[in-house]
Amino acid sequence: MNIGFEAKRFFTNYTGLGNYCRFVIDSLSRYQPQHKYFLYTPRESDHAEVVPIVHRENVEVIHPHGFYSKPILSALWRSWRMTGHKTIQSLSVFHGLSQELPIGLPDHVKKVVTVHDLIFLRYPRFYNAIDVRIYTSKVVRACEQADRIIAISEQTAEDIKNFLHVDASKIRVVYQGCHPVFKKRASPEESRSIRHKYGLPDRYILNVGTIEERKNLIVLIRAMAAMPEQARIPVVVVGRRTAYFKLIAEEIKKYKLAPWIIFLHKVSFADLPAIYQGAAVFVYPSFFEGFGIPLIEAIESGVPVITSKGSCFSEAAGPAAVYIDPNDAPELAAHLARILSDPSVSKAMVEQSREFIRKFEPDVIAEELKQVYQSLYKVPSTSL
Repeated sequence: MNIGFEAKRFFTNYTGLGNYCRFVIDSLSRYQPQHKYFLYTPRESDHAEVVPIVHRENVEVIHPHGFYSKPILSALWRSWRMTGHKTIQSLSVFHGLSQELPIGLPDHVKKVVTVHDLIFLRYPRFYNAIDVRIYTSKVVRACEQADRIIAISEQTAEDIKNFLHVDASKIRVVYQGCHPVFKKRASPEESRSIRHKYGLPDRYILNVGTIEERKNLIVLIRAMAAMPEQARIPVVVVGRRTAYFKLIAEEIKKYKLAPWIIFLHKVSFADLPAIYQGAAVFVYPSFFEGFGIPLIEAIESGVPVITSKGSCFSEAAGPAAVYIDPNDAPELAAHLARILSDPSVSKAMVEQSREFIRKFEPDVIAEELKQVYQSLYKVPSTSL
C-alpha cells in the first residue's frame, strides 16, 4: 500500500499532536516496512526527532514548490492544493492524523482520520468561542469525508458517536503510545545533574500538564493542605501557566504551602524522563482527557499513578492505578499518605501497571493501524 499523511505537525510540533504524528509514522515505517509512506507538509525540518524517520527508504516527503511555497499561502496548499500533487493518485489510503482531512482527495483513495478528543464540545467554556466553531467545523467535515475514523480511546469513540452522531460501525479505537525516550533509564549521574539543574528534592510528588482549570491542579494543592505536615513531601508541577494559575497561587498562600510546591516552566523534553523517574508518585487529577499520555509516561518511568475516576483514565493507566474523585481532596490525601509510607504498595502498582501498558507498544499499534487500512479494502491481510 501507498499511505499518505498530512504531516505539518510531524515537522513543526514537538509536543502533543506532533508526538502522535511521529509515533504513528515511525511505528508504521519501522514495523510495517513493506508499505510506502508519503508525508505531505508545507515545510520540512532537520530536527533530531524527524531525521531518522524521513531518511528511511519507505518514507517520502512531499512539499509545495513555487507559488504555494510562500509562507502566507502554504496553509492553502495544505488544506486544498496538496491533493493535486501527482503522488496523491498512487495512494491507497490518506490518513489525517490531527482531526482534519484536506479537500479534494480522489474517490479511489480511502480516507482515515484520527480524532483525539472532543473536549471543545464537552467543555466549551474552556475554549475561545471562535476556536470552538473552527475545531467543530474541521472535525465534522473530516468525519463526513472519512471512510474510517480512528478514536484514540473508547471515551473518544463514545464522544464521536454522541456529539457528532457518527455510526459506530465507522469508528475504530487504536490507542497511542508514549515517546520512546521514556523507555531509557537515566544514569545516576544524569539524575543528579537534572536534580541540580531544576533544584529538585530527593523525593517529590509529580504533576505534569498545562496549569489550567480542566487539569484540576487545585485538588492536589488542597490534598497537600489536608495531609499532616510530617507526612508531606514537595510537589513538583511541570507545565505552562494560564490565567488559572492565579487561583492556584491564592490556594497556596491560603494554606501556607509555598515551601512545598515547586513550579517548573519550559522544561526541556529531553529532561522530562529523568524528572518522572525521580518522582515518588505521579498525580494526574484532570477532569477529562482524550487519552492521558502522561499516565503512560509515568508508568513507563516506573512511577505509581493516582488519577481521576471516569473519562479515559482507566484505559491509559489500567487496574493497578489508584482512582479518586477529582473533587475529593481528603481522598487524594489519604492515598498519597498510603503510597508514600509503604514502598511495597508503590512497587506492586508499578509492576502491574507496566504489564498493562504493553498494549501501547509501537509494534502493536502499527499492526492495528495496518488492519484498519486493510479493512477498507475487504481483502485478506496477506493480499496488501
